[in-house]
Amino acid sequence: MLSADNGMPSRVNNGEKQNNKTAHTELNDIRLRQVSHVLYWRFFVNLAFMLIDMAMYLIAGAVIVSLRHEGQVLYSFRFDFALNTTVYFLISACFWIWSLRMVGLYRRHVMGDRYQIYVLVTKGMVVCWVVQCAFNYFFNFNFTLTSLSLTVIVGWAFTMIERTVMRSFITRSRRKGAYAYGTVIVGSPHGIGRTLMFLAQRQQLSYRPVAVCPIRVNPSTGLVESDSNLDEVRKQIRDNWNGHLPVLNYDDDNLAGRIIAMNAQIVMVSDELRRNSDNYNIFSVRMESSGLEIAAISSAADTAGHEIHVQTIQGMTIISQRLPQYSIGAQLSKRIFDILVSLIAIVLASPIMLITALLIKLDDGGPVFYKQQRIGLRGKPFYIHKFRSMSVNADKHLAEVAAANGQELGLRVKIKRDPRVTKIGHFIRKTSIDELPQFFDVLLGTMSVVGPRPQRQFEVDEYNQVFATRLLVKPGITGPWQVSGRSDLSDEESESLDVAYVQNWSITGDIVYIFRTVGTVLLPKGAY
Repeated sequence: MLSADNGMPSRVNNGEKQNNKTAHTELNDIRLRQVSHVLYWRFFVNLAFMLIDMAMYLIAGAVIVSLRHEGQVLYSFRFDFALNTTVYFLISACFWIWSLRMVGLYRRHVMGDRYQIYVLVTKGMVVCWVVQCAFNYFFNFNFTLTSLSLTVIVGWAFTMIERTVMRSFITRSRRKGAYAYGTVIVGSPHGIGRTLMFLAQRQQLSYRPVAVCPIRVNPSTGLVESDSNLDEVRKQIRDNWNGHLPVLNYDDDNLAGRIIAMNAQIVMVSDELRRNSDNYNIFSVRMESSGLEIAAISSAADTAGHEIHVQTIQGMTIISQRLPQYSIGAQLSKRIFDILVSLIAIVLASPIMLITALLIKLDDGGPVFYKQQRIGLRGKPFYIHKFRSMSVNADKHLAEVAAANGQELGLRVKIKRDPRVTKIGHFIRKTSIDELPQFFDVLLGTMSVVGPRPQRQFEVDEYNQVFATRLLVKPGITGPWQVSGRSDLSDEESESLDVAYVQNWSITGDIVYIFRTVGTVLLPKGAY
């Protein structure tokens, strides 16, 4: 045993404290540099977006003023002053930026996501139109409502084009590692693989994997520990990610420091750690107290998007939740929207439908229309109507054709070269013309314009509990599956898209799906 007066234990302890202090200081310095770098590019990227968005609106205003000869000066009849149109449109452009910011367009994860961009710019257009109308009414400017509305619409169109171009730039830059957050994926080997596949297919997102950390929950102790199955981890990386990723060994004390040292800012939890569990709470506190951000992969049926209301009654706390789009008013709005869109579509497409009917009849002399029983809202059967694209009595040969392609009847039957499809059928299926008669089904109320595609009973019989929630809304002519790759999507991707639609549908979102459908028709992909 060492004597107290030789000083050695004191020197050792002091040395350990000094080393710990130095390591802690170095991590803090690294973290500060990371935060500074991220804030730097986020600030300037958002500033650039705002200035370009503002320029789009100013150009729209100049175009409308020139075409409609509104004049160079606007007069306020209420307050008796004149305002130059340049100044007026600068103020209007500020309203435009404010509206886009209010709907969330400048949030960090949005800039590369095409779907969210289209939805949010459309919402921003509506907000800006209301603000502009209020502004004009308050000052009583001699600027007509028609010109104001056209300016907002043209500004929306220019911004959509500009954002499409900028999104391509952001996406290309993120493939090179720019404008993205270094991310460490934590979870089981299979969970890590699924997450890597998801991120590889969606490089427009702001997550850039820099390492993985395999974990498992010990069944006997209930504690988180490192998963030692490294061969499986490396296989998942090799199969699902184009490149090498380091594998971090999990430990409670030093994992956050090692993640920071890798210049990562986000820890993405794929599975194993369940939200609201003690393991998850402890893990997240360890990461967040070091300045790292947690991103958790959740089920498509997660309730995070619900409106939450907390109330305390006689000492008992009650948490209530609801999805606002399932209120009576929202569903009535969707029904009115469906009727209006269907009537417009039927009128516009009537020449195409007449020509298609004639070609089908001339092709093989069989019936023009085809009906088939599908499963609709809350599992109720109904008949869907299409232009016939297959030979007569094609349904009777489905099992035979599926067997010839090495498949069995069920949810996953996808036949790329179906011999039952007629010559004209190939064209009308590729262009989705065969779906046009379904607008009459929408008028009858059995379908909606936008929603999950209706399927047959033997397919519905294979639904799991989560996927079955797609039956809680009316099936649609078009929807998330229809515009996102169709039959080229994996089962898991199709399932997630449909269930997410049930949770998040809105009239604005439906409008965006309709526009995306037009793009899919012009550039078809995955239609067999």
